Amino acid sequence: MPHYCRLFAIVLMILAAVSGCERGSAGETNQDKSPSATPISDTYTQQPGSAPSGFPAEPAVPPPTEAVLTAVGDIMMHTPQLPGSYDAKTGKYNFDGYFRHVAPIISEGDWAIANLETPIAGANRGYKGYPLFNAPDELAAALKNAGFNIVTTANNHALDQGAAGVLATLQTVRAHGLEPIGTFADAESAGKALVMEKSGIVNAILSYTYGTNGIPIPEDKPFLVSLIDKERMKEQIAVARSEGADFVTVALHFGNEYQRQPNETQLDLAEHCIKAGADLVLGSHPHVVQPYERIRTTGYDGSKRSGIAIYSMGNFISNQFGNYKEFGVIFKIRIKKTYSDSGESETEITDVEPIPTWVHKYKSGGKAMYRVLPLETITAELNDPLIPNRLIPLLEQRAAEMNAHLESLTVQAQSEASQ
Repeated sequence: MPHYCRLFAIVLMILAAVSGCERGSAGETNQDKSPSATPISDTYTQQPGSAPSGFPAEPAVPPPTEAVLTAVGDIMMHTPQLPGSYDAKTGKYNFDGYFRHVAPIISEGDWAIANLETPIAGANRGYKGYPLFNAPDELAAALKNAGFNIVTTANNHALDQGAAGVLATLQTVRAHGLEPIGTFADAESAGKALVMEKSGIVNAILSYTYGTNGIPIPEDKPFLVSLIDKERMKEQIAVARSEGADFVTVALHFGNEYQRQPNETQLDLAEHCIKAGADLVLGSHPHVVQPYERIRTTGYDGSKRSGIAIYSMGNFISNQFGNYKEFGVIFKIRIKKTYSDSGESETEITDVEPIPTWVHKYKSGGKAMYRVLPLETITAELNDPLIPNRLIPLLEQRAAEMNAHLESLTVQAQSEASQ
């Protein structure tokens, strides 16, 4: 046999040997495998989020996330509040002192909400108190510096400076880094929730008022102020849910002024919002603190619903005193989002902490000065030279009273449930 024939035969033998390495057991080739054979990648048992090199990882179940919402009641600017915060040398106001002692609490909120019950419509309109409010721009700066990032603007004083005042207020608060909700500059944005995501939790915030002190909303601008309307609120809550909100907060300006208990309308509207899909109702307008409660009910869609209704958070800062008008409350609400193996999520309120506050009015340089203090910190150990020692026992008594008052509806519900 010629040498090139022998060489060709050797090459064929080598190729046959290499091909044999691809055979399975019992001499079967990969092409001859039984249809019931299962690839290795299908039999590998994989822990979530892990995989051997070269294999795609199954998505891990995301860990729970938490965020905090802080909320307070009415931010007001009566005329007597102005002189003490004015610097004649600069010609400017500074209201930071109002909130210095509560700013650390406010700042804990991923969403920090206050009811802005005064227009901030510019110096050209003049600064005024009751009944047609208009506050300096520096109030917005002080709110931002205190840790607030959201202001509700649907309230009975929204139109105190007319339609132009609404628009100017929106522009001013936004310029200072605050997000307004409840009044609107145009029809396109009117009624849409303010949506803010924190720690992976999407919170949709809506705001409504019972009215505007008889000042009519201009016919050509019906979008300016969101009014309480049960059907409209139900629809807008549903829209917020359908667009991906994990949590819905509804601020309602309602109730009777200076009444320490919610009326029937407040009870009905709060439950209506929870049934419609809201998780939290923030109440304002009475100018005194009212209790809060957890509402458990059946939603309009037939599902089991649970939410927190805070009927009134009182005055946070104002010149109103007597009959509990100088007391307010900071609510610190912890919200948790958890995920199931299927990828679905659930968001719930896990803790509600009310922190009663007191507006301390004192004199300095012959001028009235104001500051908001957490009642829980006012003790003899505070050693605050601005608070006479004789007031300490009274304030401690008020703190105990306020805590009991805030919890009264919850205690009542627990008592009724146990009977």
